[in-house]
Parts: sequence; C-alpha cells; structure tokens
Amino acid sequence: MSPKRLALGLALLLPAAAVFLIGNSLPARTDDTTQIHKRNHDIKVIRDPALGEDAVARMENVIGQSIFERIWVSAPSSTEAADGLGPMFNARSCVACHPGGARGSVLNKDGTMSPSLLVRFGRNDDGAADPIYGHQLQTDAASGVPAEGRFTVTYAKAATKLADGTVVELQRPVAEVANLADGPLDAATRIGLRLAPAIHGIGPLDSIPGETIIAAADPDDHDGDGISGRVSWLDAEHKTFGRFGWKAQQPTMEAQNAHAFLADMGLSTPLFHDAYGECTALQTACRSAPSGASSQFEALEVSSMLMKVLDRFVGEAVLPNGPKPRATTDEINQGRNIFAAAGCLSCHKDSYDIVWPAGSTKTRRISPYTDLLLHDMGDGLAEELNEGGVKGAEWRTPPLWGLRWAVDDQGHASLLHDGRARNLLEAILWHGGEALPARDHVASLSAADRQALISFLSSL
Repeated sequence: MSPKRLALGLALLLPAAAVFLIGNSLPARTDDTTQIHKRNHDIKVIRDPALGEDAVARMENVIGQSIFERIWVSAPSSTEAADGLGPMFNARSCVACHPGGARGSVLNKDGTMSPSLLVRFGRNDDGAADPIYGHQLQTDAASGVPAEGRFTVTYAKAATKLADGTVVELQRPVAEVANLADGPLDAATRIGLRLAPAIHGIGPLDSIPGETIIAAADPDDHDGDGISGRVSWLDAEHKTFGRFGWKAQQPTMEAQNAHAFLADMGLSTPLFHDAYGECTALQTACRSAPSGASSQFEALEVSSMLMKVLDRFVGEAVLPNGPKPRATTDEINQGRNIFAAAGCLSCHKDSYDIVWPAGSTKTRRISPYTDLLLHDMGDGLAEELNEGGVKGAEWRTPPLWGLRWAVDDQGHASLLHDGRARNLLEAILWHGGEALPARDHVASLSAADRQALISFLSSL
C-alpha cells in the first residue's frame, strides 16, 4: 500500500491530538508513600534506529504510536473509531499504564496510585476466574455502570542482614479489595498484584526461535545445576507456548497487545472479540451497556488495521540511549563477572542471535538477559493464586535490558512483578527457590563487590 493510500485510509481514525492520561482520582493505596518509588525522570521509547527508512513502515509506526497514546471513550460516541472503552476498565489508554512506553511505577508523580498496578484474580488450584469478577479487578467504569471495586495496598516489612553486617529492609505488599459492586469474591478466589512492564524490545523477543527457548528448558533438572526452568505450554500438542507476561501466558506480541486491550480497557480486537471485556454474565449492568463494536470496523472496537499499526509501534520500540553510567568501565566489567559467578546467567541468558525484523537477511545479536522460561522463585515471591497452570511461586524470567532507565539517579525503582523492590539490591534479595544460591552469593559479597554488581545491572 502506498503511503498516500495508507494515510487516507487511517486519517479518520486518528485523534486530533495525542494526550497522556495522568493518574486517577483514587487516593494512594499505601500506608507509607515515602517507601515507594516516584519516577523522577521521563522516558519515552523511540523507533529502533537500526530499522530502515521505508516510508510506509515509518508512517505505520507513527500511527501506531497515536493508537498507543489514544484516550478511548465509552460508547456511544460521535467518534466511532475511538469509542467502546469498557464498560469496565482500568485505564483509558495504553500509555496510562506504560508511560512513554516505559515500565510503570506504583505511584504517579502526585502521589496517587498509578493505573500501572493491577489486581489479578484466580483460584489457587486450577487458576479459574472468579465467577463474578473474572480474572482482573476493573476499578473504573462507563457512566451508569458500577466499577467492580477498588483495592488498597499496605506493606509487611522485615529486615535481612547481609554477610558484612549491612541490614536491608524488605517490604512485601498486601493487597485487599473493597467496595465490590456485586458482592464478595468467591471463597476460593485469591488475589495477586501486577505492575505494567515496559514495551521496549518485545519485537526482538518475539523473534527468538521457539526451538531455542524450548531447548534451554530443563524442568526435571537433568543436569543437576539446581535450575529447572520450564516452558509455559499453552497447547503442547501444537507446540504453542507463552513467552510474554509475568506468568508467560501470551504466546506472541500480537496476543499480548490484544489481551491488554481486552482486560485493561474492555476493547474488542480480532483476537479477543468480546466487546464487554471481562464482564461476566452475572454483571448485568455491564453486559447491558452500549457496545462500541461497529460494522464499519469489522464489528470490533479495535480493527485489524489499527492492531496492525499498534503492533508495529510496539514491536519496533526501543529505549533511547543513556543515561550515561556513573560507574567506570572497569567497575561495570567487574560487576558483569560477579553476575556470572553468582550463577545469574543460568536464568538471565545474556544474548541471542535472531533474524529481525521479519524479512531481514541479516542476523542480529540482542542482549535481553532472559530465558523466557518459568522458574520457581520460592515462597518470598509466591502468590496464592494459580494463573493458567502456572503456580504461585513460578515466574517468567524478566528481561533485564533497560534497567538503566528503570532505576533513577538515586538508585530508586519499582521492581519485580508488584513493584515491591525499591532498588536493585532489594530485587535480588527477594530471589528464592531456584535462585536462592545466587541470592546468597550476592548476600555474601563485600560492599565494594555488591556495588560493582549494582553498577553493572544499572548499565543494561
């Protein structure tokens, strides 16, 4: 398609201006706001500079960004291309949870709770959804429809002592739901917290050959190294497995993006057709609300054309260069060696050779520091709920690239799946299960070696 025809075909679908949603009206759900990282720098992903200058591709990327930043509205609306939000939802835009495409933080700059933090529901045995509220608590809703409820977070704190006598205070979030619109949760339903990750690098991660990921799995620890990463099989017969999400529940970038539209904003897509999002049959007010699905857009709220450009934007997103490391090259290299000596590379695989983007004739090396497998991380990080057959203590190895932007100039951050870790050392000290030997290795380091490790991680 020529750039002119593409522009004409999408012109009516775009908002007049890109607007960022800032926060929400709910109070901060914590008993100690000083203990939670507040982002002190703004980050915005860019299009991968290594990509070509193809005019259509660049235009689709720009249009995809506008969809990522679009504030959706509830139906009916005078602008059919931008309505259909909800009826129940957590955010009005992708960028609200992924500010600038970067990872979310627990709090907004003004101290209110960020929409980046979500509550997930599930049973602890089979992961089944709550019969009324589904798999996710939606904290906002269209006019005339009650929001499902709200949640609060308090922190249980405990101190741990390192080998050199340093005492580190760790905090574990405890979430409670309240003001549930349709009665209490099922007695078997358990809750967990999820913090929105950054979108950068998803395209290259999607291009890692499946056989490479499968070959690295060792669920029965046949090699005896104490690491038993397993593939998150979604359909073993058809060799479909998850590689995205904290629990590796989505098989592709496209599925990950479409599921976010469904669960977070209640918008239907070619992969998830339900215009009522996660509204269950028991939520009659939600199910009777107007739908934004339109015959003009394939009886959907987010058409295949919009998903195509959105997927391109996400798939091509990378973080900008910088900030410049404060540590010296020697200190960073020292930290890299410590990272390897601790055994961290057993899960945080450093590099892959991929062919990306699709159609490329060249091999490209990426360094995401992940094996995309599920690992038992121990009781400290365990939840009570099972999600899609993934146990509460199992988590997909998160990529470490981009930590240079996730940690601010004072070393503060919102790390791990629920943002509990306020810095890199806390994140490491929460490791258990298969990662316990690596955690203990770090705890035994001298202060200088520990800082070198932190400097290395902060440079990724």
